[in-house]
Amino acid sequence: MWELVQETVSFIKAKTNFTPEYGVILGSGLGNFTDDIQIEYTLPYSEIPNFPVSTVEGHKGALVFGSIGDKKVVAMQGRFHYYEGYSMQEVTFPVRVMKYLGVQKLIVSNASGGVNPNYKVGDIVLIKDHINMVPEHPLRGKNDERFGPRFVNMSEPYSKKMIAQAKELAQKNNIEVKDGIYLGLQGPTFETLAEYKMVKILGADCVGMSTVPEVIVACHMDLETFGVSVITDMGDEESIETVSHEEVLEAARNAEPKVRKLIKELILNY
Repeated sequence: MWELVQETVSFIKAKTNFTPEYGVILGSGLGNFTDDIQIEYTLPYSEIPNFPVSTVEGHKGALVFGSIGDKKVVAMQGRFHYYEGYSMQEVTFPVRVMKYLGVQKLIVSNASGGVNPNYKVGDIVLIKDHINMVPEHPLRGKNDERFGPRFVNMSEPYSKKMIAQAKELAQKNNIEVKDGIYLGLQGPTFETLAEYKMVKILGADCVGMSTVPEVIVACHMDLETFGVSVITDMGDEESIETVSHEEVLEAARNAEPKVRKLIKELILNY
């Protein structure tokens, strides 16, 4: 893995000569955040050695390098999921690469199903913690100390300082935000009503099929991380029958301007 990461980093550095401070992973329906970046380079995943290729509708599949104000950013237009058939090492490979390109802070976004009765479709949730229920762990196997320790402290997977700053900025910009605990499942099926109930009983507020493996690997490498989720469907008796991927993308698109504004302000001000 170390050699593959170094090979990929060398390739990207030779192509871009760019050292980003922020890494951003753009989830379902949030790919247009790149319009806020003053773009210097775009590298399709298909051209990057050792990179997987995104197969999900709504995920474009490119690394975008550029600036937001005076901050240098690399954004992933489209992420990789375990349900696509990738190994956990492949799913989290880009996070490893971002770290060695120079990234110190990681921002992850996703779409999720809400189980907290105080949530509604379109709500923006700042992730304060997560529950990992994905059956494969990204750090399983021999540990490479060059990346990080064997046993990773997970007491603060999502930066409390970044969350506090985001709440302040949201208030300033009249953006309503909630906070909550995200539970990661394998997918690709949407949850059954019984599974949504389980998620709620376990103490989570929302559930999705991404983010958790990436954040675990970010913690392994000591990256300060911020996570934001858009509630795109509700896991209750009334709402469950109608949920589809198209509706999820639509709900994410409707919330996108606010999420974009929030992430942009956070990058500028943190």
